[in-house]
Amino acid sequence: MEHSTYPTLPLKNTVLFPHLVLPLSVGRSGSIAAVETALASEDKLIAVFPQTNPRTEEPTEDDLFRFGTVGIIKKMARSGDTVQILVQGIERVERLEVAQSEPYLSLKVATLSEPSDTGTEIEALHRTVIELAGRMIELVQPQVQVSIHHIISDVEKPLHQIYLLTSVLSLDFDKEKELLGASTQAEALHLMYRYLNHEVQVLEVRQKITSTAQTEIDKKQREYVLRQQLEAIQEELGEKNPEQAEISELRRRMEETELPELVRKEVEKELTRLERMPSAAPDYQLTRGYVELALELPWNKTTEDRLDLKRAREILDEDHFDLEDVKERIIEHLAVMKLNPEAKSPILCFVGPPGVGKTSVGQSIARALGRKFERMSLGGLHDEAELRGHRRTYIGAMPGRIVRAIRRAGYKNPLLMLDEIDKLGRDFRGDPAAALLEVLDPAQNVEFHDNYLDLPFDLSKVFFVTTANTLDTIPRPLLDRMEVLRLPGYSDEEKQHIARRYLIGRQIREAGLSEIQLSIPDETLSYLIRRYTREAGVRELERVLGRIARKVATQVAAGQTQPVTVTPKELVELLGPERFFAEEVRQQLPPGVAAGLAWTEAGGDILYVEAALLPEGKGLTLTGQLGNIMQESAKAAQSYLWSHTEEFKINQKTVRESGVHIHVPAGAIPKDGPSAGVTMATALTSAYTHWPVRNDTAMTGEITLSGLVLPVGGIKEKVLAAHRGGIRQVILPKENEKDLRELPEHVRQSIQFILAERIEEVLTAAIPELNRLHNRGAA
Repeated sequence: MEHSTYPTLPLKNTVLFPHLVLPLSVGRSGSIAAVETALASEDKLIAVFPQTNPRTEEPTEDDLFRFGTVGIIKKMARSGDTVQILVQGIERVERLEVAQSEPYLSLKVATLSEPSDTGTEIEALHRTVIELAGRMIELVQPQVQVSIHHIISDVEKPLHQIYLLTSVLSLDFDKEKELLGASTQAEALHLMYRYLNHEVQVLEVRQKITSTAQTEIDKKQREYVLRQQLEAIQEELGEKNPEQAEISELRRRMEETELPELVRKEVEKELTRLERMPSAAPDYQLTRGYVELALELPWNKTTEDRLDLKRAREILDEDHFDLEDVKERIIEHLAVMKLNPEAKSPILCFVGPPGVGKTSVGQSIARALGRKFERMSLGGLHDEAELRGHRRTYIGAMPGRIVRAIRRAGYKNPLLMLDEIDKLGRDFRGDPAAALLEVLDPAQNVEFHDNYLDLPFDLSKVFFVTTANTLDTIPRPLLDRMEVLRLPGYSDEEKQHIARRYLIGRQIREAGLSEIQLSIPDETLSYLIRRYTREAGVRELERVLGRIARKVATQVAAGQTQPVTVTPKELVELLGPERFFAEEVRQQLPPGVAAGLAWTEAGGDILYVEAALLPEGKGLTLTGQLGNIMQESAKAAQSYLWSHTEEFKINQKTVRESGVHIHVPAGAIPKDGPSAGVTMATALTSAYTHWPVRNDTAMTGEITLSGLVLPVGGIKEKVLAAHRGGIRQVILPKENEKDLRELPEHVRQSIQFILAERIEEVLTAAIPELNRLHNRGAA
């Protein structure tokens, strides 16, 4: 093995193979010095070694590949700080040791003999590599008609052909180094076969993908061109009718709208069907309406949420008075949305009397989030198809209310308020509550299926909010999907604040007046609330204020220029006679009459229960349109008293020989619920003992046959009704003590509350004579 020493040129990104010519640009000072030294020698030989790491700027012996090539510099030219040379490889060498490192690297190398192994395997590998190289050239440059045999025709040895192919096929740096290091022809052919086989496979897959995409584009372009030509011919011949123009417009909208692939295919199919259908066909309008719906639905269109909690709180405070618990829960809901947008939050259900602001709270949430607000009422809905849509096979078929609401919103993530969910009906046409279960279930509404649309639509981004006046009529499975937030009624003072802050200004502006032209003092406002409204909310109050504003606007329009200040005395002239009187509490209660507190959908009310003994009568007579629960409460109260006649000094002969008639006034209004149990027991006790009930006392609570007083709902509305009616003492179940926290402070201070666990406590608190009897017994 021959040893020689040559100035050495390290290469960063390429390899010089024997028998090939390689142009190089030399810029590093050590490399330039090596080139100049080689050029100064007689034979102009230089050793060229590829670097192991191309990023090394000052390579030493250890940074060079073990094998390199000795080449002869054929040409040299200077260009600024670099030198351009043309080097021809001569023979492979292996580096041995460093002969010199400064000012340039010089290595002692050993010349490697050229491999000469032959055989059948080498012949087979050689042919296979040539075929693969030809295939690769066809795939890379199909338009160039150059044969691989033409390229390698001047080279005889397989190894030299391999070296030549590396320059033609542009292999990467590491693969070139591996080829240079191959010690036999068989090893070099194996390496080349592996590289080419991988490249050919990748190129064939890429060609297949490109071909498929190009075929699709060509098909669409062809259809587009043909349609344009067809339209041009029809316009030229004056044959283009309105239906064709309409279909063309629909097709244009389909092309411009971003649709899911499944929807696009369905719309395309319906449009093709529409084109072949005569306009007089019964299905023509139905199909056209379906295509328009599919194109208008916001399949991928959403608004971006503005989850700024501070701003949301400001909006809620700006729009609504009090309602602290509700606002706090809404802020919590928005905080969870901000931290975890994919969280499956519960559906919020606002429950409360009419006019307390349930719908407007939903509008405020939408405003805070920056979402579109849509409302749909479920009151009186009986047909499931109203929610889920009618199948297109029916005449007059149309999509359901949910899909129509999304279409109106124009975005797939609106705040959708489902109003009056407690008034859903159910009959032979199906159960709408069952359809709502799917709509409100985050696990199912990702692919909500409307019968008319017949395509899955994603409702998971919709912010659902429901409202109800009562929970009693909401189906239990539906109620389980929701988180209930109660909005209680307002006291007179709260109504005054709301009117002053929101209602008066709004009604003055809507009447076209300024706040200088109309003023309503506090005294008038308070009188107005007590004498012209009686509701838990403020809807009627706003209507009354609107009537006053319109009356004053009429005067101003007629020429009055002086500002108007409405006094209580002028209300009769503006609004007519007073509708309610503060002295609703009966001044004298005869024996057998007790004041109860009832919850109605409009708030709370005082309800008098009257009991009368019927000498020589029999049984229990109930009047006043009482429901089953109230009838059972009356029977339980009567049975309890019969079993405790001695304790309450009731004459047993009177009980045995008298019938009882219990009547609840306002008999035209149906009444039901457990809250009147203690009131009925008190009225019966008063009737049997002939001792009257206190006229400043009202009560509510359910009783059991053993005399327990059980909790009831609607405490705030009931106590506010008692406060409006001038009641000074209210008897409540002990377990309802926690509900007193919801009451305004001035109401709590003005009423004495008796919290009873048993009916005996109720009776002694309501009937003074019975209380004195018990006190004497105790003494």
